[in-house]
Amino acid sequence: MKFVCSKQDLVEAVTIVQKAVMAKATLPVLEGIYIEAGEKVKLVGNCFDLGIEYTLQADDIEKGSIVVNSRIFGDIVRRLPDSEVFIQVKDNFVVAIECLNSYFEIKGLSAEGYPMLPEVDEESKISISQNTLRDMIRKTIYAISDDENRRILTGSLMEAADGDFNIVSLDGFRLASAKTMIKENVSFKAVIPGKNLNEIQKILETTDDEIKITLSKNQALFEMENCRIISSLLDGEYMNYRSFIPEQYETVIEVNVKDITQGIERASLITSDDKRFPVKLNIADNKLLITTNAEVGISKEEIEVEMDGNDLTIGFNPRYLLDSLKVIDDENIVISFSSSIGPSVIRPVSGDKYLFMVLPVRMSN
Repeated sequence: MKFVCSKQDLVEAVTIVQKAVMAKATLPVLEGIYIEAGEKVKLVGNCFDLGIEYTLQADDIEKGSIVVNSRIFGDIVRRLPDSEVFIQVKDNFVVAIECLNSYFEIKGLSAEGYPMLPEVDEESKISISQNTLRDMIRKTIYAISDDENRRILTGSLMEAADGDFNIVSLDGFRLASAKTMIKENVSFKAVIPGKNLNEIQKILETTDDEIKITLSKNQALFEMENCRIISSLLDGEYMNYRSFIPEQYETVIEVNVKDITQGIERASLITSDDKRFPVKLNIADNKLLITTNAEVGISKEEIEVEMDGNDLTIGFNPRYLLDSLKVIDDENIVISFSSSIGPSVIRPVSGDKYLFMVLPVRMSN
C-alpha cells in the first residue's frame, strides 16, 4: 500500500477518526487507525459505541490496508513539515512516513480482523444543514445527565414528527430542547449517548452543507461529504418530557439576554456554594432585582423588564440559569414562571426554535 497526500488533509482525517479510537484496549488493533487505499484513501476508528470513517483525497495510490497505532501515528503526522506526505507499507507491516527531510518507520498491524463500520438499515432518514445540527446540539448538550443510574438520561433524545426535528436533554434539574423544520415526512425517536454527540458536534462545520441522519433500531448514521459517523443508541424509553412543561404561568417577563446574563454572572461572584446561597430574583413593577446573600457578602442589581402577571420572588442555582442563557443568540427572551417553587421556562420572543426549563431552589425565610 502507498499513497501521497497533503499534511493538512491527513492531520484533519486523523484528528477526526481518533475521536472513535479506544485509548486503552485489550487488543492492540483496537487502539489503532485502519487505513485502506483504494480509489481513495479511507481512515477508520471504531470503539463499537462510536465509529468514524473519513475519506481522504490522495495521489499515486497503490491498493492495500494496514492498522497503525493511533497515538504514535497522530503525533508523527501533526509534527511533520507543511508539505506532501508519502506513506508506504513495507514488508512485515512496517509503515514508512516521509515528508521533505523527515522520515519515520513505525510497526503496523495486519488489517485482518479490524472491526469495520457496520451497514445501517435505513428505517428513517432526514437531511439538515451541518450548522443547524451543530447549533441544536450546542443548545441542548449541557442538560444531559451524568447519572449512570438513569442511563437513558445520559443521552439526548432525537425525535421527528409532523415535519419537525427536535433534540431534547434533561437531567432532573433542567430541560433543554431545540427544534427545526425538516422536509421529510418521517416519525422516529432515538436516544444518542451524550459523549458521542459531543464528538459529533466537534466534527460538524459551520456550513450550510447538508448532513444526512439515518436511524435504525439500535444505531444512528451521520453522513457528510467525506465522513461517516455511526453511533450506538441507548436502550429504554425516554421520559415524557412534555408532561413536565407547565401550561399556566403566574408571571411572565421579557428581558434582554445580555443584561440578565451579566447580572446573574456578577451576582454569582458572591455565591461560592450555589445550593446554599442561590441567586434570588424579585420581579415587581417592570423591574427584575437580582440579589445574593452569602457568608462573604451581598450583591444587588436591578434590570428593566416587561412584566405580565403577579409580583414574584424566586431562587435559582445560578449555574443552571447561566447554562441556558449562554447558548441563546437572540437579543431578548421570554421567561415564564409557574410559581415561586415551580419550574420556569425560557423561550424566544417569537417562534419555538428552543425551550429551556429550570427548576428553582426553595428559598429559606
